[in-house]
Amino acid sequence: MILLLFTHIINPLAFIVPVLLAVAFLTLIERKILGYMQLHKGPNIVGPYGLLQPIADGMKLFIKEPVYPSTTSPILFLIAPMLALTLALTLWAPLPMPHPVVDVNLSILFILALSSLAVYSILGSGWASNSKYALIGALRAVAQTISYEISLGLILLTLIVLTGNFTLQAFGITQEAIWLVIPAWPLAAMWYISSLAETNRTPFDLTEGESELVSGFNVEYAGGPFALFFLAEYTNILLMNTLSATLFLDVSHIPFFPQMATVSLMIKTTLLSVLFLSIRASYPRFRYDQLMHLIWKNFLPLTLSLVIWHMSPPIALAGLPPQM
Repeated sequence: MILLLFTHIINPLAFIVPVLLAVAFLTLIERKILGYMQLHKGPNIVGPYGLLQPIADGMKLFIKEPVYPSTTSPILFLIAPMLALTLALTLWAPLPMPHPVVDVNLSILFILALSSLAVYSILGSGWASNSKYALIGALRAVAQTISYEISLGLILLTLIVLTGNFTLQAFGITQEAIWLVIPAWPLAAMWYISSLAETNRTPFDLTEGESELVSGFNVEYAGGPFALFFLAEYTNILLMNTLSATLFLDVSHIPFFPQMATVSLMIKTTLLSVLFLSIRASYPRFRYDQLMHLIWKNFLPLTLSLVIWHMSPPIALAGLPPQM
């Protein structure tokens, strides 16, 4: 009974609660960074230095009366945000932090498969809203997400070829000598840009193009359901940056301080997340045709070439005839 309690209740809560707390304070950091980059202070009233602002915002959203437009599909309208947050939190289970909650042999394939299901929550919310703005925003988001998943998958395939394993823990062993970001820097740059597009962040936030779509697929949502979409988006931001740190910036081996692996992961994830947020204040939004041109005409040929390059045997690359 005690083992069942630990397995099904305490273990999931042990990573869900810290992730949600990190998401809450990520929103505060984002508003602070945007404020200082635009020469104003950001939140600084609720609590010391505005530290309680995320809690106040969350309470306000969840105690607001939910508004359901009369023409929506009510069941799907409510299921979509719950599915989005559930998938976003489940994706954290196989991440080594430094030990995974769920030990899966093919953890990279598990993450790819589960992350591709997120498009159904977005498409479901756009369709169930029965609004042309929400539907166009959802279709944009689905096309964008599916397109950039191709480049992310090919980059992961190249890293798997370099590592020789499908488990995330193996990346720590591979990077004992050198971080993969150094020999595979083109892959790291394309991965980071693709992760911006995958999470619908500036300059790729075409789903929320306010000038033409009001607020995109979540335009009809308010109160608690909107908060679930909001939490899912920021959970995915932290997830992608944690995955980036694990894949390219070794976090499992700290010389002389093996117990500091978790701290190393937190620091690297925080720095990558802060860069995510500062990009929002630095770059304008892409046009939709530019967004699709970037993936299909630039990233796809490059990633395919790098996959073939890394899969080629060294003798063939040297121009020598292979031995029989």
